Amino acid sequence: MARILITGAHGFIGRYLARHLSENGHVVCGLGHGIWPPLHAERWGLTLWHNGEIDGLNLRLIQRKSGTPDIVYHLGGGSSVGVAIANPREDFHRTVNSTAELLEWLRLEAPDCRLVAISSAAVYGANHEGPIAETTITKPFSPYGHHKSIMESLCQSYCDTYGLKIAIARLFSVYGEGLRKQLLWDVCSQLERNPDRLGLGGEGTELRDWIEVGDVARALSLIEAQANQSRTVVNVGTGTGTSVRSIVEMVVDAWFEREAYRPNIIFSGEARKGDPQSLVADSTRLKALGFDLRSDLKDRLSAYVGWFQSEAGTAR
Repeated sequence: MARILITGAHGFIGRYLARHLSENGHVVCGLGHGIWPPLHAERWGLTLWHNGEIDGLNLRLIQRKSGTPDIVYHLGGGSSVGVAIANPREDFHRTVNSTAELLEWLRLEAPDCRLVAISSAAVYGANHEGPIAETTITKPFSPYGHHKSIMESLCQSYCDTYGLKIAIARLFSVYGEGLRKQLLWDVCSQLERNPDRLGLGGEGTELRDWIEVGDVARALSLIEAQANQSRTVVNVGTGTGTSVRSIVEMVVDAWFEREAYRPNIIFSGEARKGDPQSLVADSTRLKALGFDLRSDLKDRLSAYVGWFQSEAGTAR
């Protein structure tokens, strides 16, 4: 049993990770933004949730209440390319400043703790064909990607200078029930408003590596053991690319189930800022850790549609 702290535990991925770790016998605490009643937090596996900035003051407060963690998963930070483009200063604060605060606390208060810092495939940038290996030179071209890259560099500096044990997990396209943004949410929201027409950006040929959030939680639990002074990097993806059009068509099929009717799907042909043509993981390192994919893409997309129709549509 380990004592684990998750920054950003109130977020989409953080909740699933907290529940997975708790179910495997660990004591899990969380820090980040969001009002979360204790009973609700406990249902997701947290023994303590603290609503506040990721800074030394709050980290020391949690440390006094729950003890020094053995492992920290740092999910706090920006989570959207579009939001980062609209407000780069805020994204920098959320991603870079929070990481600097966390690393300094680790250096001073918990130097033996292992850190898994959650980064993004956005650090790879554009102009890739086929699976991208962790050794690929990073060339981010959006504020979001640049800020994640700076975060990784900060981690490297604390490994090199202070001997902290860190692993970097670069997430590809994470989806699942509870996700209230990005492509799946947009498609379902449009279908709810007008089932006759879907209007989307891009060309539909863009390739993404879609990995379900439950699989992500299992992958992160495996990556923790790789935290070391050389800052190991591991892609979190399936190794398979699926076009945006194929994803949209699977969502539409699930939405209408056995009905013959299908809406008109229109792509604008204009790429969005910061949106590369292809982001597919080379998942060799992850599979070498013993990771096996347990979620079928079509089935999980259908489950997402069911979740949206039964809960998300009425909750907005």
